[in-house]
Amino acid sequence: MISLVAFDLDGTLALSKQPLLDSMGEALADLLHVAYVAVISGGDWPQFEKQIASRLPARANRSKLWLLPTTGTKLYTYKEGQWGRVCADLFSSSDKERILEAFDLSLEKSGFKPEKTWGNRIEDRGSQITFSALGQEAPIQEKGHWDPDFAKRKVIQQDLMQRLPEMSINMGGATSIDITQKGVDKAYGLKRLRDQSGIPLEEMMFIGDAIFPGGNDYPAHQLGLKTVKVKNPDGTLAAIAGIHACLSK
Repeated sequence: MISLVAFDLDGTLALSKQPLLDSMGEALADLLHVAYVAVISGGDWPQFEKQIASRLPARANRSKLWLLPTTGTKLYTYKEGQWGRVCADLFSSSDKERILEAFDLSLEKSGFKPEKTWGNRIEDRGSQITFSALGQEAPIQEKGHWDPDFAKRKVIQQDLMQRLPEMSINMGGATSIDITQKGVDKAYGLKRLRDQSGIPLEEMMFIGDAIFPGGNDYPAHQLGLKTVKVKNPDGTLAAIAGIHACLSK
């Protein structure tokens, strides 16, 4: 029995850093009628608010929705007409300095320097440091061309793992690498969700586009959840329709 369906965000529910389309908002509203829903991703709360919270139709039962920014190191729920943070785990200043230095060294060694960038390439999200190869504001088309097979980021990831062996380093989105405390990945976030919601892992399903070794959705598979790998939001819409049909019987 499935009681909760958890989703990745970028590449799964929406294009990178883009708001949900109306069709996805409606699909999630339908799903919330028959199950609890969670979204876990590397973005911070402002991105979640822009992409998800502000895009749901009025009929969506937000009280059954859990939002887990920064790979689940933060958790938000909807109560009394507003979203509120339940908990958060933050990096120390010294850890942040070490991570930023490691990024500089790894990027220099890899040689993967794009000809043009848009906005900041490194973002401090408090409990997560995220590298976006082309910058936080890069056009979707440019992101899609830079590293579609993850090959460039795998090289950077391997170098970072040697420099920061006590950290978790995962690829996500179209051009990103996320660094969190060791053991902080989507499995960590999903276990926190289990503890806060009271819903056992056996009753959860996870849907994402990076369910492969090194991908930031893969820990959900390793945790033993039922998983569905999708290529894009259209695939997610099809998956939601099938799950809704099954749970509505």
